[in-house]
Amino acid sequence: MFKYLSEKKNFIFGKENIYAIFLVIFIYSLDRFSKIKILNSFSEKTYILNNYINIDLIWNTGIGFGLFSFESSLIYNLISFIIAVVIIILFYIAFISKKKDKLIFSIILGGALGNFYDRLFYYAVPDFIDLHYLNFHWFTFNIADIFITLGIIAFVVKDFFVKI
Repeated sequence: MFKYLSEKKNFIFGKENIYAIFLVIFIYSLDRFSKIKILNSFSEKTYILNNYINIDLIWNTGIGFGLFSFESSLIYNLISFIIAVVIIILFYIAFISKKKDKLIFSIILGGALGNFYDRLFYYAVPDFIDLHYLNFHWFTFNIADIFITLGIIAFVVKDFFVKI
């Protein structure tokens, strides 16, 4: 029995999992820092950084890219609960995954935790990066969204296009 518990402890606190936890914390911290900086220094105007990027604060009550934005607090709470369950499942999958998958799930988790924090404490996610070309504007997003998207793209590419 003690050997089993020792193996479980080594599994959870193994070097690969510690690196994954640090990656999640780093991405979460980078996202929090960027949002705090924007929220503390943002005024009502749009900041034009160059011809393609603006800083424009938008409060997103939906999920990625403003999908499923509703005024109903019941739907908002239901979506938040589903996101919490998905995050817990991702933590479990990240812990039991191999190195490359662990990296991919850690990237997604770091971003997901950043946005989930905002859902809990602000009841919306602050999005502020506005990419555009002439009059075409992409969805406004934040640092967490970048990491979630990169993680999902890496997952899809690894599973569907790269056979290792």
